[in-house]
Amino acid sequence: MTGPTIGSLRVNGATLHYEVRGHGPLLLLIPGGAGGAASFDGIADDLAAAYTVATYDPRGMSRSTLDDPEAEQHVAEHADDAFRMLELLSPGEPARVFGASSGAIAALHLLTAHPDRVERVVAHEPPVVEVLPDASEHRAFVARVRETFRAQGLMPAMAVFADGLKKDGDTTGPKAGTALPPQAAARAGRTMANLPYFVGRIVPGFMSYAPDVRRLEALSDRLVLACGQESRGELPYRPAAFLAERLGTELLHFPGGHTGLTTHPAEYGEILRKAFRV
Repeated sequence: MTGPTIGSLRVNGATLHYEVRGHGPLLLLIPGGAGGAASFDGIADDLAAAYTVATYDPRGMSRSTLDDPEAEQHVAEHADDAFRMLELLSPGEPARVFGASSGAIAALHLLTAHPDRVERVVAHEPPVVEVLPDASEHRAFVARVRETFRAQGLMPAMAVFADGLKKDGDTTGPKAGTALPPQAAARAGRTMANLPYFVGRIVPGFMSYAPDVRRLEALSDRLVLACGQESRGELPYRPAAFLAERLGTELLHFPGGHTGLTTHPAEYGEILRKAFRV
């Protein structure tokens, strides 16, 4: 199979690296965490049999450069980047959009800000902790991560972050990961390089975001909230489950946990295809 078409898109304050595969209606994939376009390598080619699949590095990640590397990051701006991608690649036609983790937060904002441009959004474990009844506890958690990063550096901050995400009552910390597919292992270096930006800019900017729940209720027929089968009890699972109950919609489950996209790519891609058959 031929490789993706590579492009760059100038947006406000940044230049985005993007990749396009396949033909058909547009499916925009928004990565989360410290990942970029490469985090979809395990599913993009298969999805490209039915869709024009667009992936990109979010601003400040990997090959998408910021004009000001110290700029604070805001969900609305990241969502506008996704909107600019839709305008470039699917002008006038509503698109399908998938977002994972912080990318799912951007996808939620994209849906509420530009519903006419979105046919359906699948949002996998968006950590919008502001919707939860115990949101104040999570605000304190995010503040601890940020302060630890400022005072002690990356790895201590990552330890605090990982501890805050684990299941209630789990004293073992995050699972030792499933063996990663070769592609995922190969991109680990780039992911590591993105971690300081993720912890210092994305975590505080995105986990303080409060979605417009009333607006999401009005658009619930275009929104699929999703979680990993193995994520029950973990912090990123709870907001998606809470919102699905609030919106009266079914919560879709993917294989694996928060990173099931990486650990179970074939099964993940098949469920995603089914979710977009509207």
